[in-house]
Amino acid sequence: MKNTFSAILLILIFNACSKKDPVYVDTSQDFKPHYDTTAIDSFSAGATSEEVIMKIKMSSQKYQDSIKEVERLQAEEKRITEELEKENKKKQEEEKKKVNEEKEQKAAEAPEVKTE
Repeated sequence: MKNTFSAILLILIFNACSKKDPVYVDTSQDFKPHYDTTAIDSFSAGATSEEVIMKIKMSSQKYQDSIKEVERLQAEEKRITEELEKENKKKQEEEKKKVNEEKEQKAAEAPEVKTE
């Protein structure tokens, strides 16, 4: 009886282990994201809207205009400073000439005073 009971138990265990049916699980639904992951080529139609393109062009044009304005202002400032320097040099030269003329007049007057 022990042998038959052991034999039946072994047969049941063997049958239970050998009759496993493969379980098919649909994993494609589990890993699908709930948002759009389609890659869009940056050169394809619809990659960027026309509004965005216009904003980019306008901002770049504004940037170029501002650079030109800054360069123009710098050139104007440089021109003004050069003119001021020229005027200052002319004034200094005129002052030197006046001082020299005054010295010459004093020198010319000084011997006349001594001779009297």
